[in-house]
Amino acid sequence: MHTVWKGAISFGLVHVPVKMFSATEDKDISLRYIHKECGSPLSYVRKCPVCDKEVTWEEIGKGYEYEKGKFVLFDKEELDQLSEESSKSITILDFVDLTEIDPIYFQKTYYLSPDQAGANAYRLLMEAMRQTGKIGIAKISIRSKSSLAAIRVLADCLAIETIYYPDEVRPVSQVPGLPEPGTVNDKELDMAKLLISQLSQPFEPAKYTDDYRQRMLDLITHKIAGEEFHIAPARQENNVIDLMAALQASIEAVQHIPSDPGPSKAGSGAKPRTAAGAKKRTAKSKDTGTDAGTPAAPVADDATGPIPVIAPKPKRRTAKSKGTGA
Repeated sequence: MHTVWKGAISFGLVHVPVKMFSATEDKDISLRYIHKECGSPLSYVRKCPVCDKEVTWEEIGKGYEYEKGKFVLFDKEELDQLSEESSKSITILDFVDLTEIDPIYFQKTYYLSPDQAGANAYRLLMEAMRQTGKIGIAKISIRSKSSLAAIRVLADCLAIETIYYPDEVRPVSQVPGLPEPGTVNDKELDMAKLLISQLSQPFEPAKYTDDYRQRMLDLITHKIAGEEFHIAPARQENNVIDLMAALQASIEAVQHIPSDPGPSKAGSGAKPRTAAGAKKRTAKSKDTGTDAGTPAAPVADDATGPIPVIAPKPKRRTAKSKGTGA
């Protein structure tokens, strides 16, 4: 791994020399702009519109536009002085519970490893945080950008995640079109909660894949080989107006369960009642001498309780039977 940053973690008077490495990588497939006429990649030119000429990196500075067309200019030395003091230290300000931080604050994750002779202090901080269940809220400056950060134990490593400052997170009140507070339908709510429970399971990151990236890689492979490649059209989504019907269909698609699932009286091992089972019970009642004109007694079912058996209707008397006096 490439070292992104070197410095030290400080909490109280304790300093832990560390190196920082990026914990994640962007695997997006990068496409370049190509001149269709000749197939050559396009290049970006740094050009001054006033001087009408290309500008080299040595001639480029930085500035802040405080009014339209008016800039405050900065030299590299001035910018370096601003970040010089804070760039080599991760100062832990507080220790908090991880559950107190909303995920909206998190930005990017890095790994920290001990540097030089800092293994003992590194191990001490990691074990203390592990046993107390706390994470550290710190300040860090990476590439001249200051940010808050959360230091936590990840397996047998300290990880640091940069987080936004509170004023960088837009308030929910600015989101347009949010529904007004109100009540929801109780039956729809029960069905939605049931659907959530059926879809709930432990988080397994390995089962989630980037389908778009895989299709793009397949397309690239086929194009390199000179083969035709067609992607099946996406399934058309139906705009279901009946919310209850959509919830019911979703539950049946997940588990293939009856419309009114309930707790089994005989436990999880009980077999579900089927139409074939009901027919067998009806036939059994006929074998035991049940009169066709008398309603049969309910047949007991271990899983769902008594099942009412409907007696068959008496046959109609035909013209032939009337003539014979039957």
